[in-house]
Amino acid sequence: MNYVTQVHESIQSIKKTQWNDLLAAQREPTPFMRHEYLNALEVSLSAVADTGWQSRFVTLEGDGRLLGACPLYLKTHSYGEYVFDWAWAQAYERHGLDYYPKALVAVPFTPVPGARLLALDDALRLALLNEVMRLCAAWQVSSLHLLFTSADDQRASESLGLMQRQTVQFHWQNPGAPRVTSFDEFLMTLNQDKRKKIRQERNKVLQAGVEFCAIEGPDMSEENWDFFYRCYSQTYYEHGNAPYLSREFFRAQASLMPENWLFFKAKQGGEDIACSLIGLERHPTTQAPRVAYGRYWGATRRVDCLHFEACYYQPLAWCIEHGVERFEGGAQGEHKMARALLPVSTHSAHWLAHPSFANAVEHFLEREGQGMNEYLEHLKSRNPIKAKP
Repeated sequence: MNYVTQVHESIQSIKKTQWNDLLAAQREPTPFMRHEYLNALEVSLSAVADTGWQSRFVTLEGDGRLLGACPLYLKTHSYGEYVFDWAWAQAYERHGLDYYPKALVAVPFTPVPGARLLALDDALRLALLNEVMRLCAAWQVSSLHLLFTSADDQRASESLGLMQRQTVQFHWQNPGAPRVTSFDEFLMTLNQDKRKKIRQERNKVLQAGVEFCAIEGPDMSEENWDFFYRCYSQTYYEHGNAPYLSREFFRAQASLMPENWLFFKAKQGGEDIACSLIGLERHPTTQAPRVAYGRYWGATRRVDCLHFEACYYQPLAWCIEHGVERFEGGAQGEHKMARALLPVSTHSAHWLAHPSFANAVEHFLEREGQGMNEYLEHLKSRNPIKAKP
């Protein structure tokens, strides 16, 4: 198929309907790849050149249609990625070489697996990645990294010889035939010690007089969003960092895609004390929630086990009640296994321009991959789900 490759400094120069329609045609879409989400990162100044994210959206266009597209950023650091390559950057520096700028195909600050190389078919996906690699060579960047890729992206990157890397996340999958329909029923799928632990943790929050309510995005008030941002920011400041995302980013979310958010708010003694914000992927036809994503949380007061209640138990109960297929708990965290979020592999793909460094990184990834496989097997041996008779 004939196409023209275009590079856009802003996603605003790409038609929203064309981008979103192409995203909807992928096997693994997420709301975080929507035009509205990526545009909000840009217009809120959260992911722009001044913060180390210089956007270069790459598209394949033909016959007035968008045939392929991906978000590409030229990075001057490795913050906000959740696939760690600091050691690679340090090795370059020790040898007097520049690791930055590097090229990144990813969603800024968002470790959610899904489609990154949007294309109408596999051949166009390969063509898109080939064009991205050609551009990276022309720009003389040190490297290219595709993060939290879909299975289709992984196959395309393998076909073009990119090095593969895997990490681990923890997801809850509603078991089929039949699905669980209540939190108590969910608890009965777990080993006795895990059931007991969860009940004890939830009781501590209850005994502290904490009450929760769930509010879907369209029903969130400005005050809800303000309280969320206060909590979100405080979480970052407590760890010595400024928040990645600005208040304007979430103001755009409230305006442009509220249906993709779910808010849990905790009260104690009539005062708001904590919250979590969950992302939602909805069925394109029925708009029923299909997948939930644990994204952000924060608290203004310390209560024992409040984090577990806000980030896992409240969202899980809501997911079960609403027939959600999967709840993704986010990056890292073995403690999630005790809450029935099980380990899954997530994938990234990497190309380094320097032959010697590429060879060294390839050997490193082989060793790391072996260790990761062993780690996954170890985690699976600790499965909290009761064995079926």
